[in-house]
Amino acid sequence: MSELFPPTDMKWHANATKRFASPFVGVNHDRIDVDPIVLAHAATVLGYTIKDFYTKPELAVRLVAYVNELYDLLPVTHWFYSNVWIDALGANLQPTETLPYIVIEPRPIQTPEDIDKLHVPDVDEVSKSMCAQLYFRAYDHVKQNIPHMFVPIAFAFCLFGMAAELVGPEKFIIWTRRQPKLCHKLMEKVTETAVNGAIAIANKYGFAMLVMGSVLANSTVLSPKGVKEFSFDYHMKYIRKAFKGGAGPQLWYHLCGDHSRDWPVWRDLIISPFTVLHIGYYEDKPFPGDLMKKEFGNKLTIMVSVDTKLMVDPNFNRVYEQAKNQLLAARDSPRGCILGTACETPVPTNPGNILALVKAARDFGTYGTW
Repeated sequence: MSELFPPTDMKWHANATKRFASPFVGVNHDRIDVDPIVLAHAATVLGYTIKDFYTKPELAVRLVAYVNELYDLLPVTHWFYSNVWIDALGANLQPTETLPYIVIEPRPIQTPEDIDKLHVPDVDEVSKSMCAQLYFRAYDHVKQNIPHMFVPIAFAFCLFGMAAELVGPEKFIIWTRRQPKLCHKLMEKVTETAVNGAIAIANKYGFAMLVMGSVLANSTVLSPKGVKEFSFDYHMKYIRKAFKGGAGPQLWYHLCGDHSRDWPVWRDLIISPFTVLHIGYYEDKPFPGDLMKKEFGNKLTIMVSVDTKLMVDPNFNRVYEQAKNQLLAARDSPRGCILGTACETPVPTNPGNILALVKAARDFGTYGTW
């Protein structure tokens, strides 16, 4: 693998590392960082396939690392997919040519009785799951070959969505209204499995940054009360138990989709010295940077966004202007600000649009210029 990639420019990396640390150490360096949540785009823009990205984690982490240097983004690399840990609960996951690991029918939960029969794997059992083994391959490769870009991460994207995939999303959403006790019973088992996954990563690497998302649980699907009951409360339980087991201390919250009605629920989230909150949309527009700063800026680092849909169009100034407006609204947030996209940057993202994000960060997010 290493024969495919030239060495990292360590001068670039040193600067990027100081920049990345700025919000968390209180010493501003260079400019506001840019994180467009690059995944399979790194593969396709560099000549590989989506399937390569998800089935070859060693290659994937190198591609993301190389793209980060190419675009002047983050000094660390990552690799993940959304349906994490549920193979340890009996889900049959397979990649496709165009999608990451999806659940193949039949799903593990066909009847309410199946929930009672569902075995929660312990840490050792989770460590042997397909998900854990893929992560171990990715992290081992980074640690051995590009250790300067190593951060072990435990993902939970999202606990509500993970439970829904075991049942079928439509059926599970109906259950939240008609049989909420069943949903809670399954959510408890999914949460415990994700906790054990985080502990497994922490046991192997010494720590595990916790990245969580309220993705399916958003204002389009659930009421604010439903988001609190079926997403927020379980994520807080996940964090407390994972911390107790040795995971953390870094926290990164990604609220995907429309959170226009439920965002106040997240005012009471757990915060560590390294905490980032990213909210994708307010109805159909990127979540306002000024609202993020007002409501969360004194507590944690905020991540403001441009509309992900814009990233595929060859209208680079539109991305630049939206990024500019978000930065002007949020760049002086007390605990720091990051610029990104509302969700994963699409596979067919036009590279010119990532340059537009970085240009906006340089032009309107350089420290000492406001």
